Amino acid sequence: MVVIPARGGSKGIPRKNIRLLGDKPLVSYAIDVAKSSQYVDDVVVSTEDSEIAHIAGKFGASIIRRSPDLAGDRIPIDPVIFDATVQKEKQAFDEYDIVITLQATSPLLKTETLDKAIEKFESFDVDTVISVVEDRHLRWGFNEDDNRCFPLYSERLNVQYLPKEYKETGSIFATRRGFLTPNSRLGNNVELIELSNEESLDIQTHEDWWIAEHYLNKKKMAIVVATPDKLDSNHIYRSLSLASKLFIDDFLFLVDEKYQLGIDVIQKFEHPCKLFDGKDELFALLDEYNPHIVINDVLDTTKEYIARLKESGYFVVNFEDIGMGSEDADVVFDALYEHEGGFGNIFSGYKYYILKDEFYFLPSKIVGPEVSNVLITFEGKDEINLTERVLDAVLASGYVGRIDVLLENRFENKSEFMEKYELNNNVQIYSNVNNVGDFMLKADIVITSAGRTMYEVCCIGTPCICICQNGREQTHAFGSHNNGFINMGLVDTLSDEDITNQFKIVWQDFELRQNMSNLMKSIDLKHGYENIRSVVEERYWSRDFELKH
Repeated sequence: MVVIPARGGSKGIPRKNIRLLGDKPLVSYAIDVAKSSQYVDDVVVSTEDSEIAHIAGKFGASIIRRSPDLAGDRIPIDPVIFDATVQKEKQAFDEYDIVITLQATSPLLKTETLDKAIEKFESFDVDTVISVVEDRHLRWGFNEDDNRCFPLYSERLNVQYLPKEYKETGSIFATRRGFLTPNSRLGNNVELIELSNEESLDIQTHEDWWIAEHYLNKKKMAIVVATPDKLDSNHIYRSLSLASKLFIDDFLFLVDEKYQLGIDVIQKFEHPCKLFDGKDELFALLDEYNPHIVINDVLDTTKEYIARLKESGYFVVNFEDIGMGSEDADVVFDALYEHEGGFGNIFSGYKYYILKDEFYFLPSKIVGPEVSNVLITFEGKDEINLTERVLDAVLASGYVGRIDVLLENRFENKSEFMEKYELNNNVQIYSNVNNVGDFMLKADIVITSAGRTMYEVCCIGTPCICICQNGREQTHAFGSHNNGFINMGLVDTLSDEDITNQFKIVWQDFELRQNMSNLMKSIDLKHGYENIRSVVEERYWSRDFELKH
């Protein structure tokens, strides 16, 4: 038998046992867990409160009325459980073997955990089973006579090296009937069942309630990443930035095993990750993980792929998807490819760009009259040698200040490139840097491609010249003069002299650089995640409502 004590009085959160947590009363969670158990015969709620009794009865619990004498703040739980057991046994004309106390204040407890606790009684050596959570800390005691604190440890150690300690959660207290008295429920041989931090939550304060709501509302998300070598590493960083903000949600990266770049970057950040080879393996992993939401960081999805996801019941969110599947996804976010289309499911523009973490705390650029530092950085392998062309063009302008050049790991002919400029003291070449934002902030002019880098430059406000490496970058409408950029268009249409002349114009015009910077800094790029989450939540709950009705 399970007994759930639920009195009407509660000082911390008034009437908390019948207050709605999510979409049902708090007490109902414990009732549902107990009734779902494969071992529990009867579920009893002990209360002195008529409203609690009425609501608990609606969720299928038997009601045992306790006297007001057993409902006070200072009454321990033992006599309450004994009283409920005795009353229920009189009604049933039988005696229970095991009496289990479940607390209504532990709404995150799982039925599987309750069943595991009961299964411990298969050993006749076990008298009592109590739920606990690991709680290793450096602890101090207090001597009231001396009014002094004292350590409860012999040696200061890092937490992971302290001996294991547990604290009771109150969620489960199960005992053999013979050990249940008005003053105790504790048998001689006690077994512990360890709970996760989530299941161990015991709601006593408004803060606890807030945490419980967030746990109940959290979603499992699978982030499917296809990062072919032809794409730059910035592609994967959007997924990483998204993941870093999903701390309250469960997520799992699913990466095509052929895309080594994505695998390397994700593993570096120690995110949970599984590899797949082909669509069948991907869907097998999805079936195993069973997410609520599937996020596709894939450039071109097919209608067949999206249809298969939706047939499985997943809510589908795509990023930068210009494939045919974008029409059928629940939501598509395109920060780079600003376009309208689909069936009201496409959200495009800079409002949905997610910055790398470092750009949220960097200061804005203050543009000065002098240009003493130029930054050149192009995304990807740079197979067309654009970095070299631009560097030569800047050197040909007569500019004699410092030039920082950032190369990605996959940059082709890196050794030859570095050797070419090793005698030029003004040129400093860096490979695979992790603090790109610092270089952008230090620079007075940035020359880059019309990809994700331009959003990062804009966030800081450093005057920027964009050169499109390919036709796809030409569709990235954000890099325009309206947003403070000078976009020179497709590189194939430019001569070296064109690049030199444009650089000289920006270099020698302080007012122009100020205007460029001011336009950039007027754009809010730091709330992309919030904007995305707002859309996803609204669309998700809307779909959920439609499915239920």
